Amino acid sequence: MPAKPRTYQPQKVRAALAGQTRALRAAVDALGTGQLDLPTRLGRWRVRELLAHLAVQLDHVPAHLDDLPEGRPPLDLLGWVARVGSVAPLLDEQAGQRRAAEFDGDAASVAAAFGRAADALADLLERPEAADPARRFEIRLGSMALSDMLVTRLVETVVHADDLAAALGLDAFPHDRQAVAAVTRLLADALADQAPGGAVELRVPPYAVVQAVEGPRHTRGTPPNVVETDPLTWIRLATGRAGWAAAVEAAAVSASGERSDLGAYLPVLR
Repeated sequence: MPAKPRTYQPQKVRAALAGQTRALRAAVDALGTGQLDLPTRLGRWRVRELLAHLAVQLDHVPAHLDDLPEGRPPLDLLGWVARVGSVAPLLDEQAGQRRAAEFDGDAASVAAAFGRAADALADLLERPEAADPARRFEIRLGSMALSDMLVTRLVETVVHADDLAAALGLDAFPHDRQAVAAVTRLLADALADQAPGGAVELRVPPYAVVQAVEGPRHTRGTPPNVVETDPLTWIRLATGRAGWAAAVEAAAVSASGERSDLGAYLPVLR
């Protein structure tokens, strides 16, 4: 685990989230109606369902910012990563309802619905409340600092933009660089949190280096167990979009040392 919890500069988070949302909106605006029914790597979801889920994630904070608090226990970012999978059935239900209500039409109507959600988030990011360091936001899992909640929206927008690119057969998506950096760091820290130790050094240049996995701790020189990969490959591994063995075989991951197999510890976000 990192010596102390990593912090994210709220102003940079808001700027990154605005940029990533703009990139997603541009991609959705460019879709043709036939592309909406392409399969995704997310089970039975087509592009329609993926966009409906993203819309829910984009405008959830604006829609509930002024809800009265219920006194839920505190929740930090690493706790969110570890536990968000437990509410997957609820998120699937919300996405299904949103798809039926707004995402069943042609490309123009879907783009308009997605644009409304994107506009709601963009408007929130300009409000003074979004910059208030004391502001809290409650979700089913607990009470988060609003600034941390916006980091979770970076996870949603980066991970699902990559899902969209894969469904469309694109070689790359124009992610906001700071958005990818924040998500890479959070998921690397989650590995260190869920598999504490110092036996393996995970390197995801240029954004993150953490030590994890129980065993002899490295203190100086070249670590005996090193894993290195690029940010998007790490994000896919950490969220279950890519398998460990396949990534190593494809040389997308470099793993050296007898303890460097991280397959048992992945994904960290389910």
